[in-house]
Amino acid sequence: MNRCRAGEALEGVRERHDCRAGLQSANVIAHLRVELLISTDRRTYHLELRATAATYMASVSWRYPADQLVALRAGVAAAAATAPVASGIDVDHLNFGYRIDGGRPSWRPTQVFDDGRQVFIEFPPGIAEGEMPPLFVLGPKGKDAELVNYRVRGRHMIIDRLFQVAELRLGGKGTEQRVRIAREGALQEAK
Repeated sequence: MNRCRAGEALEGVRERHDCRAGLQSANVIAHLRVELLISTDRRTYHLELRATAATYMASVSWRYPADQLVALRAGVAAAAATAPVASGIDVDHLNFGYRIDGGRPSWRPTQVFDDGRQVFIEFPPGIAEGEMPPLFVLGPKGKDAELVNYRVRGRHMIIDRLFQVAELRLGGKGTEQRVRIAREGALQEAK
């Protein structure tokens, strides 16, 4: 709270009080009327407080849905960032026998591995700031490129199948960048 001012209107006398963390009134005089100005770094509130002999209000609070939504989204993003890339992976059966060849674009994968069911392609931390290339699985002898389905979790591309040779491609004619990913021993077979 930056500033809080309360002015009492009692028998024609107006006084001003500085408020710190909270407001209290020990004596309640029926029909007392107080104007309250609360200034924060984001908003200013003009309140009119009226005392009655029969009822009182112990506290007043405000909720801001937009602020709550921002906090909720930040919490969800933090939880997603710390969540594992996938579940049910047997660490003892991970295969890191992949080779990455080709150009050196900013999105070039840093690591590729599989768990015997899925292939995981890890990209540099800045991948979210640019474009992620689509993945094409190459057929026998490196021909017949087939676009495959995949999902992205954080900076990992997850492919729900194994492949021998695949390419990440981005750009058009004359500007296309390619990075080839091959299981160990598969490069010679695809040539």
